[in-house]
Amino acid sequence: MIVMEAGRASILLPPSAGEHVEALTDSWLTTLPASALQALLAIPPVAATLFRALGAALRQRQDAASYLASVHHVDRVRQKLAQLAREFGRVQPDGIRIGFPLTHDLLAEMVASARETVTRSLDELHRGGFVARDGHSYRLLISPDALDAPG
Repeated sequence: MIVMEAGRASILLPPSAGEHVEALTDSWLTTLPASALQALLAIPPVAATLFRALGAALRQRQDAASYLASVHHVDRVRQKLAQLAREFGRVQPDGIRIGFPLTHDLLAEMVASARETVTRSLDELHRGGFVARDGHSYRLLISPDALDAPG
């Protein structure tokens, strides 16, 4: 199960036993030893920036916990797509494009559902005018204003 997505300027904790980091696109990852982190935390503006980034990561996990509580798989998929659009989406004239490759298998891991269930949910969301496939990614057919509030 995928427990965290990260984009530009995100902060990740080191993976614990049994976890691993995987990139979906070309990425740059910088690791900091504890001594460097301590030195950075001694600089108030840097500490404030790190605190904001950690707050954003916590918000993302809280959002994930809220939609995973839904028993309706289509709701899980809809909320996950909205979260991905908020975090990684690019507004275009015809919707909000999630700018990285997203397979049914990957989305299933993100929402703790079977791939087949995600496929049926995406079909339903497509028929309802919420999402369209764009090559290897998706485009949400909603206004950017609809993404202002999580959930």
